[in-house]
Amino acid sequence: MTADSATDVFEAHRPVLLGVAYRMLGRVADAEDVVQDAWLRWSGGDRSGVRDPRGYLVRVTTRLAIDRLRQIKARGETYVGPWLPEPYVTDFGDAVPDTAERAVLADSVSLAVLVVLESLSPLERAVFVLREAFGYPYADIAVMLDRGEPAVRQLAGRARRHVEEGRPRYDVDPAQRRDLTERFLAAATEGDLEGLLELLAPEVRLVGDSGGKSRAPLRVLEGADHVGRFLFGTARKGLPDVSFRFLELNGGVAVLVLSGGKPDSVFQLDVADGRVRTVYVIRNPDKLYSLAALP
Repeated sequence: MTADSATDVFEAHRPVLLGVAYRMLGRVADAEDVVQDAWLRWSGGDRSGVRDPRGYLVRVTTRLAIDRLRQIKARGETYVGPWLPEPYVTDFGDAVPDTAERAVLADSVSLAVLVVLESLSPLERAVFVLREAFGYPYADIAVMLDRGEPAVRQLAGRARRHVEEGRPRYDVDPAQRRDLTERFLAAATEGDLEGLLELLAPEVRLVGDSGGKSRAPLRVLEGADHVGRFLFGTARKGLPDVSFRFLELNGGVAVLVLSGGKPDSVFQLDVADGRVRTVYVIRNPDKLYSLAALP
């Protein structure tokens, strides 16, 4: 395999590798670093015995991501306030035309699921991602992780049970989410507290991630009145030269809030039965860096 063909093969699989690494780590920069390390191993190694480039590259990327995740956990860093994944652009376009496959990929990268995955062990997380998001057979995952197939099935079972217990127990209809997001944004920006409260479920939660680097609640807010009045007060304070952009992030519609043309925050809603169930707000500037480069 020539250097040019090796590059072409790697670039063809880069989106999958980045998808695996991001689901493993929840951080775009870390995922890109892992994929770059995989490229170095691919380009500088002996590829003569590789019969399945995609499988080989996924295996290398997964193992590198496990190592990175273990390093992160070993550092034991204390995060200020609630933690949310870094927003990840997931406009699959024509690359994933099948509705069922698109739904699986979108769900596996949702903010709610990634928050639950943070509590899994690195191996459990790897098995869950490879099995649930990318559909790899247990036998293939066992080879990738150098584990026996029975052990992989056990890891998969534990991870699946944990995720099912922690994820929201309602389906999110994309059209309904888009409609509610537009109405939510209009009510908030127009200072319509009554209209805002009508959109919120009684048990609504607001999860704000600032990392202590910008203004956001340092605990999860609960209840329509509490969440609504917080959002109303925040909107009244306003931002200079504010604008909004709708994007597909983490498998669903989200709003990028810009101030002076620069990313200030991202918000996304989980909805069901015509009401907002969860409001996710990401204001940590370190997690908005990649969105500044969007065209």
